[in-house]
Amino acid sequence: MTSLINAVRSKFLDAIRSVNPPGRWKILVVDEHSQQLLGSVLKQYDILEENVTLIESITNYREPQPGFEAMYLLMSTSQNVDRIIRDFSNGNQQYAGAHLFFVDGLDEQLFERITSSPAEPHLKTLQELFVNFWAVEAQTFSLKLPGSFFNMYSPPRSDSAVRMARDRLEEELRFVSKMITNVCITMNEFPYIRYYLPTHHAPLGAFKPHASTRAPPPPENSGRWRTQLARGAEARAYENADTDFVSKVLAFMVQRDLDEYKKANPDFPKASDPPRPRSTMIITDRSMDTLAPFVHEFTYQAMANDLLPIEDGTKYTYKFQSTQGTFEDKTATLSDADSVWTAVRHMHMREAIDKLMADFNQFMQDNAGFKGEGAANLNDMKDMLANLPQYQEQREKFSLHLNMAQECMGIFEHDKLPTVATVEQNCATGLTAEGKTPKTLVEQMVPLLDSREVVNMNKVRIIALYIQFRDGVPDEDRRRLYQHARLSHAEQDAVNALVHFGVRISRGPGDKDTKKRLRQKPPSEEEYELSRFKPLLQTVVEDHVKNRLDPTLFPYVKEAPSLAPANSLRSPASPVIQPATSLRSAKPSWHRAPKAGGAREEVRQRVFVFVAGGMTYSEMRDAYVMSKSLNKDIIIGSTHAITPAHFIDDLKVLELGGIGSRAMPNGLNDGKGQRPLQAFYDEKYYTRDAPPPQRAAPAPAANARPEQGRLHKSSVPSFAGSTVSVNSTASNKEEKKKKRGLFHF
Repeated sequence: MTSLINAVRSKFLDAIRSVNPPGRWKILVVDEHSQQLLGSVLKQYDILEENVTLIESITNYREPQPGFEAMYLLMSTSQNVDRIIRDFSNGNQQYAGAHLFFVDGLDEQLFERITSSPAEPHLKTLQELFVNFWAVEAQTFSLKLPGSFFNMYSPPRSDSAVRMARDRLEEELRFVSKMITNVCITMNEFPYIRYYLPTHHAPLGAFKPHASTRAPPPPENSGRWRTQLARGAEARAYENADTDFVSKVLAFMVQRDLDEYKKANPDFPKASDPPRPRSTMIITDRSMDTLAPFVHEFTYQAMANDLLPIEDGTKYTYKFQSTQGTFEDKTATLSDADSVWTAVRHMHMREAIDKLMADFNQFMQDNAGFKGEGAANLNDMKDMLANLPQYQEQREKFSLHLNMAQECMGIFEHDKLPTVATVEQNCATGLTAEGKTPKTLVEQMVPLLDSREVVNMNKVRIIALYIQFRDGVPDEDRRRLYQHARLSHAEQDAVNALVHFGVRISRGPGDKDTKKRLRQKPPSEEEYELSRFKPLLQTVVEDHVKNRLDPTLFPYVKEAPSLAPANSLRSPASPVIQPATSLRSAKPSWHRAPKAGGAREEVRQRVFVFVAGGMTYSEMRDAYVMSKSLNKDIIIGSTHAITPAHFIDDLKVLELGGIGSRAMPNGLNDGKGQRPLQAFYDEKYYTRDAPPPQRAAPAPAANARPEQGRLHKSSVPSFAGSTVSVNSTASNKEEKKKKRGLFHF
């Protein structure tokens, strides 16, 4: 399958290689955000290898370089457009020419501003790349918008704040929609779109703001702001309904954005050989499954991110034994570039440890001339690693995962996770390991809640899962559970905040069970006893692929695949003429037939899943597992990735609008009313210009051959991230379209 990382990397490399100035060498100008996106898929060395002599930050003072052409790789903000114009205004000529590449789509007004400015005579290329998202794994993308959780689920604090909260949420969803559209464009997909439409939530009209869940819980029909958006300009354009949900409004926005892009680019999506079946995107939100974020997972990646201090899912600091025998702190990057990590990350911890030891023993036999029985356990492996100073790279990889596995297993035993996880699994699945309805949950829970050896975070998880298993409990029972666990007010708030996700936490004597039509499938017999629970997303995707997903719970925005008109399907490849500087020089780009006898690459249908409000690492794992079992390419994305600790911390301050959270320590802003998307975009990517230095470095002579890889004093910091190299030949594609999409001057 095509990796998301490879697709984004190829787009960046093709853009860099398309700039071929007469003097061969070029300067790359970036802003802070585009530099981070670029660094997430390419090393700085890879960029400098493409005849890039300087990498400069557009916010820093830059010496004029009139002898070199520059490639600008920027976010499409008003601020950046003004900076480009300033480079070629008032008698200035920063570079010999400017090739503009915007990471995102460029607003029409900004396009008009720059093409009617003094910079226009110096423009040689203007192109939109549509890669403003984070390809964190081969089949996983993130928008890295953790603050959107509070925009989506925090209830307004008062009646007067309702309109501002709606406007703020609508702004957020338009921005999210734009980034999801970038994923589809980058992957060359025009998908059918389905969305989660819950049937068990009260309409927004029943919403009554309340100050705090520390008091007795609000009525069951309140707090429904969580996934509902009153009909705004976006929603009214599509549906006459009394109430719209976040997943529905977002789905219609994505459909609109894709329709607009296709209207401006009729050849989208480009045909492939062999043809790829049209994909489907399923848009849902965190409220669909509020069990998954609480359950302890024991597959390697999910368990490590749950129990260890891993930063942003990628950075882990551990003790590494040097060749001198001393221990030093080392920070490792967990990415697709680490073959050991990708081989074991989705395995159960027991299987992952077995594979680590087997691979290590094989490595010892193949490279170290080791004779013997090999490592029998993690401690043996640790002792043997100390005697491999000549294999530095492999030592570091094995040491990293040895440390992670040992730390996880130590916490597993110390925090009594076998007993805790048994209760969690019984609550989450509604069944015991023997397949029976659990009848002694309270007797199992109370000793754990009373125990001082069980950390409060795990007690919160147990209580949250138990309340959902019972579909709500009487207020007095809930109070007693909190007392047994000795939860703080904030921890109680975290459990009570589930009401904003449609969870019933309070239950009276006459209340009947909530009829939930989405249910997890019963666990299979071969599952590990402490890993019986599977996220609901797995059931949804499997039912969709097997054409069994309830259309009333997951309707389509427009046509369904079986109802699609024939002319909406992807047509066979046809010759496309791309406009060049002169139409006389334009040459057709003909479809190339496969070589005789050559093997045809398997092209599988794609299914995109987007979870608004955060995706768990267990859901990320399921995308890979289902890709194999369903013979589809499952790609999952979200506003951000969440761990149980982060999710609970956010729930603690949900009703405070995020005040004190990692993502929004100052909480949600007061709202600015309806604003154009560009204003929201400019505010989000606003950066300050650095003051000019006291002494400027002299500019090189225009005819001098620069030393490849030399960095200017105002260069950006080194690019982060380690990626797998990709073989991609230079491409001199002519620019397409004069007005939208691709521009050429």
